[in-house]
Amino acid sequence: MLGKTKNTNAASEIRSKIGTLVGAGAVFNGDLSAPETIRIDGIITGNCTCEKDLILGAEGAIKGNISVQNVIISGKVEGDISARGKLELLSTGRVVGNITAKSLVIDEDAYFDGRCIMASDSQKGIPVHPASAALEDLSKDGTDESL
Repeated sequence: MLGKTKNTNAASEIRSKIGTLVGAGAVFNGDLSAPETIRIDGIITGNCTCEKDLILGAEGAIKGNISVQNVIISGKVEGDISARGKLELLSTGRVVGNITAKSLVIDEDAYFDGRCIMASDSQKGIPVHPASAALEDLSKDGTDESL
C-alpha cells in the first residue's frame, strides 16, 4: 500500500448519505437496525445491523456485535464485527473482538485485540479458519496423510 492516495471523495460521499444518527451524549440500549448508513457518536449497548455503512465517531462506543457493508471506526467497539466490504480502524479506534471483512485497513496507533478473518466473495459470508483450509489442501494433494 505504498504510495496510496487517500480517496476523500468516498469519505464525503458516505457522510452525505447518513440515514440514522446517534448523537454525542445519547445512550441507546437495544439492537439497532437500519437500511441506510448509520453514524454513531453516542453509546450503543446492543447489536448494530446496517444494510450499508456504519461510521463510529471518536467519542462513540458500541458494546455488541456489528454487521454492515462497510465500517469506519474511530471510537470503541466491544464485540464481533462482520463487514461484507471494507473495515477501517482509524488511529483513535479500539476494537476488542473478532473481525470478518473482505478488506481491512488499520491505522498506526489503532488498537485491535481479537482474530481477523479475511472473507472473499467465494465464501459468501461463511468464514473458513485458515489452518483448517491448509490442512484440507494438504490432504487433497496427498503430501502428508498424517495431518
